[in-house]
Amino acid sequence: MAALPYPESPVGDVPDLFQNENDALDKARAIYAAVNADAVEYRQSLGELIAHFERLMRETRRLIGRSDRAEREMQMLAQQLAHRATHDALTGVFNRSAVIERTIKALRANSAVMIVLDIDEFKRVNDEFGHPTGDTVILGIVDCLRRIVGERGMIGRVGGEEFTVLLPGHALADALQQAEKMREAIGNHVFAPPVNRRITASFGVSANPAGTDFDTAYGLADAALYRAKRGGRNRVEFAGQ
Repeated sequence: MAALPYPESPVGDVPDLFQNENDALDKARAIYAAVNADAVEYRQSLGELIAHFERLMRETRRLIGRSDRAEREMQMLAQQLAHRATHDALTGVFNRSAVIERTIKALRANSAVMIVLDIDEFKRVNDEFGHPTGDTVILGIVDCLRRIVGERGMIGRVGGEEFTVLLPGHALADALQQAEKMREAIGNHVFAPPVNRRITASFGVSANPAGTDFDTAYGLADAALYRAKRGGRNRVEFAGQ
C-alpha cells in the first residue's frame, strides 16, 4: 500500500511580508549572473533595490521606536505597580505593610524612635461632613507631617486615621521635639470648608535600641498614644522600654 503524502504545512499559507523585496533581490541576482546584461538593466535593478532598502530602513526605525516606547511604558508600569504595593492610595505615604518592613530593616542596624499618632475625634468629621471631607482632612494632616519630618524620617498610614513616623538614629529629646512640632502644626492648620473647627491629633512615642522588633516598638508607642487619648487628647506621651 502506497504511503499517504504528508499534508501541506500551514506555514505555506502565511504571506511573505518581504515578497516584494525578495522578488527584487532575485531579479538583481539574475541580472548580476547574466553575462549579457546591459547598464540600463543594472541601473534599474539597483534603483529597485535602493527603494526597497529605504522602505526596510523606515520600517526598522519605526519598529525600533515602537519597541523603545513599549519598553519605557513597561518600566513606568512596573514602577507604578511597585509604588502602589508599598504606598497608601490616598496620601502617597507608606502603607502598613511597608511601614512594618522598613521599620524592621531600620531597627536591625540602628536605634529608632517610633511615633504613632491618631486624629482626635475623626469619626465626628466623617459623620458631620462626609467621607470626602474626611479624606481632605487626612491629606491636610499628611501635609503637616511632611513639613516637619522632611527627609529625616518615614511617614506611614497604618489605619484610617492613624499614622506612624519612624525617625532612625534620632535622640529621644529631638524626636519628642519633632512630635510636638507635628502636634502644633496640625492644631494650627486651617482646613478648607466645610470643616469649621479645629482638628487635633494625639501622639505616642517610643525610643527603641537596635534589635527591637516591630511589635515591641509599635506596641510601646501605641500604649503611649492611648495614654494621650485618656489624658485629654492633643498631647504627646512617651513610653520607655
